[in-house]
Amino acid sequence: MADVDAYVVGAQTLNPAREQQEQHDARVNLFVEFLDNEVRRHQYRKAIGRMLVAGERRLIVNIDHLRNQTAYRQVADNILRAPSDHLPAFDEAVGLLVQRLYDPVKHQEVDLHNDVFHVGLKGSFGEHHLDPRGIRAAFLGQIVCVEGIVTRCSLVRPKVAKSIHYCEATKSFTTQEYRDATTPGNAIPTRVTYPTEDEYGNPLTTEFGYCVYRDHQTINIQEMPERAPPGQLPRSVDVILDDDLADRVKPGDRVQICGTYRSLGGGQATSTFRTLILANHIQVLGGKSGAIAAPHMTANDVQNIRQVAKRRNVFDLLARSVAPSIYGHEYIKKSLLLLLLGGMERNLANGTHIRGDINLLMVGDPSTAKSQLLRYVLNIAPLAIATTGRGSSGVGLTAAVTHDKETGERRLEAGAMVLGDRGVVCIDEFDKMSDADRVAIHEVMEQQTVTIAKAGIHTSLNARCSVVAAANPVYGQYDEHKKPHQNIALPDSLLSRFDLLFVVLDRIDEARDRQISMHVVQMHRYLAPNMEAGACPSIG
Repeated sequence: MADVDAYVVGAQTLNPAREQQEQHDARVNLFVEFLDNEVRRHQYRKAIGRMLVAGERRLIVNIDHLRNQTAYRQVADNILRAPSDHLPAFDEAVGLLVQRLYDPVKHQEVDLHNDVFHVGLKGSFGEHHLDPRGIRAAFLGQIVCVEGIVTRCSLVRPKVAKSIHYCEATKSFTTQEYRDATTPGNAIPTRVTYPTEDEYGNPLTTEFGYCVYRDHQTINIQEMPERAPPGQLPRSVDVILDDDLADRVKPGDRVQICGTYRSLGGGQATSTFRTLILANHIQVLGGKSGAIAAPHMTANDVQNIRQVAKRRNVFDLLARSVAPSIYGHEYIKKSLLLLLLGGMERNLANGTHIRGDINLLMVGDPSTAKSQLLRYVLNIAPLAIATTGRGSSGVGLTAAVTHDKETGERRLEAGAMVLGDRGVVCIDEFDKMSDADRVAIHEVMEQQTVTIAKAGIHTSLNARCSVVAAANPVYGQYDEHKKPHQNIALPDSLLSRFDLLFVVLDRIDEARDRQISMHVVQMHRYLAPNMEAGACPSIG
């Protein structure tokens, strides 16, 4: 009787594992059918072929393709809510299709035996599309899609996935696989040290040349400054990049990351846990706008733009639409319009870089709307970083070398001008900046790079940004009887880096003051329905 009970207990113990394996196999077959069915075969077979030719190991799948088919609609929701159960099966399905399509002649960049193939998700994520501020405990263990700015990157380090050991006594090899809390799937973590002896006590020698390693990197992405609520600091989240995703981004890049939100054990001393995102797919948001604030253009919008473009005075019309609540300053508005549109940068064959961005400086009397023009640029530019002269340092504007808490090594943290790459940096109270900090931006304004050579780190970061600065004269009021360089407390080496320099004067003129007063009164008197005071009216 005891033997029968033991058998029943053993059967109950084995059934869950067998059932779990059967579910995994069913998911693999389902994903193979999805990737290789008649509807998607032409698309994903070509994608796998391009992936193998390029030597890549990650197939990008649009999750909307799953939702569009009734048979896979529930599968798409299950992937978002339980990625640890479904993504390993999806990866295995891709591996099976790779084996079918593998050609040793065409796909020489791929090692079919050692390479591990993955699936990257893109598409519409609905409520799972979040900012770092919106991530909550309810999303633990689920797929999230987060957008932000990369503020720091750790070094890319090898992470052991499988080790090979040789036993001299038995003349045999043994293998050991390694998993930790950052390994995808629900597998139980293993020990993190190499075994020194086998189960019989025989010493083992690690064959490092046969061990399998994966690239491992940790980055931190911060909430975009323009999306942070008023009065609150931008929040950040750590992201783990493994294998082919490592070293894909640099500090200052605006990225969209899809991955699994997971918590790591915080030990027995505390009830809180460290959380991070295990990246599944990463996309750099390129272009001067960062591909984040691009509005949705309808056919009616395109038609209106074409009608405006046919006008002879389109440049004057657009210039009048720049900061319409501010009276006058026509030349400054035209310059800001050209600055926002940007030019064409050139890289000559001899290595010379000709920048395509304009640097603009406004110097003048107080209360002449210099800061308001800066605020307008901040609100209208897709990517704009705001700083002040007194509240900024040279390191904060360029880049800083700090210690990595995890590895203890030194790393780079991007400053304002690196974060504003392909955008605009607005600096108010430019004359209040100290000379030592002001020297740090000389290279940025001319070469559009930040070169760091300190603490054993020598690198160059891109800072391709336009600089809009506002400053006050030396004595508070601009003295027209003195030369310009006597009124401007800035060195010639810095003034030469500004392409446009405007002197804004507040002359005592009753007629002009009356026109300014009438303009302000009219802005607040005649408002269209549902239009706030000071808002920009429509063009035309």
